[in-house]
Amino acid sequence: MKRLLTSLSILLLISFYLTACQGTEGEQVDGTEGEEQEVHTDEKHDHHEDEEENIEAPEGIEIEGVADHYHTGDTIELTAVLEEESDFDHWHWYSRESEEAEWEVVSGQESETFTGEATVDGLEIKAVLFDDDHEPSVQSAPVEVIIDDHHGHDEESQQIYEGYFEDSQVEDRELSDWEGDWQSVYPYLLSGDLDEVFEHKAEDGDMTAEEYKEYYTIGYETDVERIIIEGGQVTFFENGNEYSGEYKSDGYEILTYEAGNRGVRFIFELVDGSGEMPQYIQFSDHNIFPVDSHHYHLYWGDDREELLEEVTNWPTYYPSELDKDGIVQEMLAH
Repeated sequence: MKRLLTSLSILLLISFYLTACQGTEGEQVDGTEGEEQEVHTDEKHDHHEDEEENIEAPEGIEIEGVADHYHTGDTIELTAVLEEESDFDHWHWYSRESEEAEWEVVSGQESETFTGEATVDGLEIKAVLFDDDHEPSVQSAPVEVIIDDHHGHDEESQQIYEGYFEDSQVEDRELSDWEGDWQSVYPYLLSGDLDEVFEHKAEDGDMTAEEYKEYYTIGYETDVERIIIEGGQVTFFENGNEYSGEYKSDGYEILTYEAGNRGVRFIFELVDGSGEMPQYIQFSDHNIFPVDSHHYHLYWGDDREELLEEVTNWPTYYPSELDKDGIVQEMLAH
């Protein structure tokens, strides 16, 4: 009897031990499952794990700040503006290099503002606002980043822009290279809008900002505030008056400057039009073969050879569609 009681006691102890062990293992499994759930939740919110997701949401966001074009390396600064108020504040920005490509989330852009560098021409960007369940609530239409380096971004193009080239590289150009509606930058200089440009030049140049401004004041000075070129016709707007004339090509001349670099004047002669129009106009835009111009220096007068000697006054024209900020951006890029 005593032996039987001892055996029963041992069995009970073993039973309690096994039950306690099973309870501990159960707690460990529950804890592990809980940790996996948290990771799963984090993955759900990690757009980097789902970079090619197809965002389906109505459009209700306007993107502001897109420039007409950028130069390689320019800073892109955009702002997403909601058409209707929202309590949500969870933003993501997406980009793709073409319409055929998949949208990819842009790392580090998680507010209503976007900052990036212009490196890919034709890049499309859009903003998406998510709700509290991390579902797309509203999105913007894509905006396109256009990169136009004008004179090229390779070493040879830069050399040409700075005035170092071979005679054999120069080609005749048509007046259509300068076609468009152009404005003088002289009024912007007088109003102080270009002071930022002169300060920038002084940082690496050999003159102070004030000296640069004096130099460009002489260079930009003109009463012809606007020029329209269409076909072979050139129209000057001067002191409230408008004059027009028809011009034909009269070749080009290669000039060598004191600094050792060179430039090309593309020359056009008046064949018909108002008596107030000059007999010759000469374009200089740092290009030496046919290409659409983005800004230019213009010389005009009735003596072809005398004009070629003019190197201190070079009225400068940019597209009329540009405001002061656009002109400053263009100038800083060069």
